[in-house]
Amino acid sequence: MIPGMNRMSFHLHCQRIDASRNMARYYTLAIEPTLFGETAVVRSWGRIGKCGGERTDVFGTEQEAVAHFLDLARRKDRKGYRPARGCVCRP
Repeated sequence: MIPGMNRMSFHLHCQRIDASRNMARYYTLAIEPTLFGETAVVRSWGRIGKCGGERTDVFGTEQEAVAHFLDLARRKDRKGYRPARGCVCRP
């Protein structure tokens, strides 16, 4: 392990399913340390069972990354995404 590198990571996997609209989507958020001592928020999304998009945002501090993570999670909650059954957020 690289000195000073934080081993903690956080993951959130959400789904939005509405059969009447033929909607089955997923959204995954994660906070991960980078090799250069920064903190990244990694998100992926798409239709359940299909490949989707992915984006990584890098932040200088863990506090900035956590604030961004929580903002994205709130936005998805407002749109109707809910934590997937059987998935656990893990520190």
